[in-house]
Amino acid sequence: MKINTKKMSYEDVLKLPRLQHKKPMKPQGWLATIVRVAVAPTLWKTKFSYTTERMELVKDQPCLILMNHSSFTDMKLAYGIFYPRKMGIVTSVDAMTGILGKLMRLLGCTPTHKFVTDMSLIRDIEYMLKENKSSVLMYPEAGYSFDGRATTMPRGLGILMKRLGVPVVTVITQGAFHRDPLYNMLQIRDVKVSAHVKCIATPEELKEKSVAELDALLEESFSFDNFAWQRDNKISIDVPFRADGLHRILYKCPHCGVENRMEGKGIHLCCHACGKQWTMDEYGQLAADDGNTEYAHIPDWYQWQRDCVREELENGTYHLDTDVEIAIQVNLDGVCMIGDGRLTHSLDGFRLLGADGALDYTQSATFSHTLYSDYYWYEIGDVIGIGDNEFSYFCFPKENISVTKARLATEELYKMKKPRRKRRELTEKAALQ
Repeated sequence: MKINTKKMSYEDVLKLPRLQHKKPMKPQGWLATIVRVAVAPTLWKTKFSYTTERMELVKDQPCLILMNHSSFTDMKLAYGIFYPRKMGIVTSVDAMTGILGKLMRLLGCTPTHKFVTDMSLIRDIEYMLKENKSSVLMYPEAGYSFDGRATTMPRGLGILMKRLGVPVVTVITQGAFHRDPLYNMLQIRDVKVSAHVKCIATPEELKEKSVAELDALLEESFSFDNFAWQRDNKISIDVPFRADGLHRILYKCPHCGVENRMEGKGIHLCCHACGKQWTMDEYGQLAADDGNTEYAHIPDWYQWQRDCVREELENGTYHLDTDVEIAIQVNLDGVCMIGDGRLTHSLDGFRLLGADGALDYTQSATFSHTLYSDYYWYEIGDVIGIGDNEFSYFCFPKENISVTKARLATEELYKMKKPRRKRRELTEKAALQ
């Protein structure tokens, strides 16, 4: 999938019309039918099936559907599960550009900025549920999973669940991550896909439970590990490119400690700094060729990297400073490539400089609980996305740095600097009033 791009000066970008808020449209049944027919080949190829739990409590009433986010396949699976139920979808602004965006509007999709506080989105969700009488599909993780486990989610989703007062349904997939993992350069694998669909709370249960209890319910639903599932169920993915791009996730060598010298190619992961090599077997596990395997399980390696980043932040040595190519999005026409700039990330947050100093954007360390970072974004390159509800800045590093580390650092820095519990509790109380 690609996105409309256009070279433009920063001065001209500032003159462009901004994204105007529009109320979500009612999902058009005829278009939903076309989509359902269009996704049928994928559902057939993946032998897609799903199980349900407590769904008799939902019946035909509009509900909030919270689905884990593994790959672009997810939306196809949602239509395989819920069609012909009317369903609006919360979608990122970059996914709704051009003609495709217009069609997605007709499907009932509404755009939002990833990892940016947007009160209008809550009103849009209420409008879809109460005025359009349609269910709402959201990906609470917002970003695709990197290591096959749930991506960090914002706390307090229970507040939204209580406010909406409609049944809450979770959809957790198995196999979707392995069919098209983000690190693997859009190479599709032949993997059977399934899902479990569960009503985790009825309107009555929402009233009875506290925000903390609802958050705990959601956390339990999203406590999955796709690589462990593959290993434990002996799901064979015996393709010759299964380790391609694996260095995007595993950027730091546990043997020599050097970063950004890893390379995943074929079925091997190699460190070009010390020469150590690991082989990825057909069940997604790693084994070092020298017999000393530090981390056989990829999420364990990923967690070790997170711990290393946390240590850097605590001792004040973490710092990102890199040349980037900058793209800016201000509306749904596409993104504007404005040339080169400089992106830094420190304990204070992000700073982006470009356009000969005319662009100077800063984003605090407590702005968001995580970071919009992505691999091979719209087939352009690995990206770090920052910005607010007016401007989205997509930064493509020109140097060999890890956008994964930037995401980990953002998440750990937020934990270190987030508001105290008392202040959060007061915010939650105010949101419910």
